[in-house]
Amino acid sequence: MRNSCFSTNAAPLRLCDHLLTTTAPGSESTAGRPSKVPFVDINGASAIVTGGASGIGAATARQLADKGARVVVADLQADKGEALAHEIGGVYVPVDVTNTDQIIDAVKTAADLGPLRALVNSAGVGWAQRTIGKDGEFESAHNLDLYKKVLDINLVGTFDCIRIAATQMSKNDLTDTGERGAIVNMTSVAAFDGQIGQAAYSSSKGGVVGLTLPVARDLSAVGIRVNTVAPGLIDTPIYGEGEASEAFKAKLGESVLFPHRLGKPSELASMVVELLTNSYMNAEVVRVDGGIRMPPK
Repeated sequence: MRNSCFSTNAAPLRLCDHLLTTTAPGSESTAGRPSKVPFVDINGASAIVTGGASGIGAATARQLADKGARVVVADLQADKGEALAHEIGGVYVPVDVTNTDQIIDAVKTAADLGPLRALVNSAGVGWAQRTIGKDGEFESAHNLDLYKKVLDINLVGTFDCIRIAATQMSKNDLTDTGERGAIVNMTSVAAFDGQIGQAAYSSSKGGVVGLTLPVARDLSAVGIRVNTVAPGLIDTPIYGEGEASEAFKAKLGESVLFPHRLGKPSELASMVVELLTNSYMNAEVVRVDGGIRMPPK
C-alpha cells in the first residue's frame, strides 16, 4: 500500500494531491492565486427563450440581455413579446412550439444577430383533469385529445426546439471553454411529485426530465451542454392579480419548506443563466423549489 494516496507513510496533506487540487497545472494566475472559473461569455452571442414574453421566460430574457446576449423572445403573446424585446434590445418572433417552421424562423433570426449560444425552453401549458369521471361513463374519462395536446406542447415542442437549435449551434466555432452552445429546458416538480389531476402535465414534464441525459450525451459530441430546471411554486401571472390572488399565493407559500413563500421568476432565471454559463454543468436536473414536496392534492 506504499503507493496508495491514502498511505499513512505519505507526507502530511498528501491525501490524493491530484484530487484535492483546485487548479490544473499551469492554470494559476501571475499572483499565485487560482484562475477564475471558466464561465461562458455570452456577450454578443444570441439566445432564444421560448415562452419568453412573460413570467419565468421574461425574467430569463432580461438576465441574458444584462449579460450582453441578443435575445430572441419566442412566444405567441405578440404585444408582451414585442414590448419586452424593445425593452431589452432583442427581437420578438411569433413561435408556436408545435410548428417546426416557426421554430426554424426563430433560430435563423437568432443566427443573424450573432452565434446562437443559448436556448431556453420555457414555453408550456398546464391542464388538470382526473383520470375517470364520477358517473362511471367512458365519455367522462380524461379527455385524450387534451392529454395529447399537453404532451405535444410541453414535451414534443421542447424536443423540436432542441433539435433545430442544436443543429444551428453545431456550426458555431468553439468558445474559449471548448463548447458551441448550451440548452436549458424547463420541467416542473410535478415531474416528481405529480398531484391528482396532473396526469397530462406530469407526463409531459417527466418526459423532459427523461430526455435530458440522453440528449446531453448525444450533443456532447459537438460541444453542446443540456440541463433542465424543475421549478416549484413560482409567482407568475398564472395566479392572477388582486387581493384574493395575493391571499391564495400566501396560503400556497405556507407549504414551502423554507422560505415560506412562492419563488420569484428572477430566482428561477438566475439558475437558468448559471446552467447556461457554467461550463461544467451538464446533463443535470436541478430543482428550484424552496424544498417543497407536493402533496397528493
